[in-house]
Amino acid sequence: MKTDDLIEMLAKGPVAVAPHATRRRYGVALLWGGAGAFLLMIFGLGVRPDLAYAATLPLFWFKSAFALSLSLLGLLISSRLARPGVALKRWPLALAAPVLIVWIVAAVSLYNVVPDQRLPLFLGETWKICTILITILSLPLFIAVTWAVRGLAPTRLRMSGAAAGLLSGSLAALIYCLHCTELEAPFIGTWYLLGISIPTLLGCLLGPRLLRW
Repeated sequence: MKTDDLIEMLAKGPVAVAPHATRRRYGVALLWGGAGAFLLMIFGLGVRPDLAYAATLPLFWFKSAFALSLSLLGLLISSRLARPGVALKRWPLALAAPVLIVWIVAAVSLYNVVPDQRLPLFLGETWKICTILITILSLPLFIAVTWAVRGLAPTRLRMSGAAAGLLSGSLAALIYCLHCTELEAPFIGTWYLLGISIPTLLGCLLGPRLLRW
């Protein structure tokens, strides 16, 4: 935008923001980004064949609730950071709650088995690829959420980028639950959390470059 154009726009007074602009942009971003991640999971990995049986297991829903809770908190924090002047309050501290719950359940699980069984609970069968796959699934979501955030003129770019990565990673983890057969809390509290943390870190590092407006 040229200086003369900016001066002319400011001279006309405040410009009304479209009602529910944040909700609309995030809705579009999550629709397209989520669809991209879901299709990537379907055609690249496939849904676990015993999903109907897995859905009867409490640990399956525990794992899904962990990813969903981080997704909702990520959406809330990201949408607040995307709007200039909106206070975060104590919402970032709430992120500790689902993590602590999973870690407590993991600690109890490890305590209740003999030492020889602890490492298998921690590593599962897919520890080498779990984090990588969640990160890959987060890419369509990260692109879409970054588009949404940038269009809302954020001012705290590193934090906004990290929140976009958190939202993308946790939603990718939720989608990955449909493929992954791991259910143990020590595995979820380590490799799922690491898979969510990588997009969060990338968003923090790339935020000042990607979200500059």
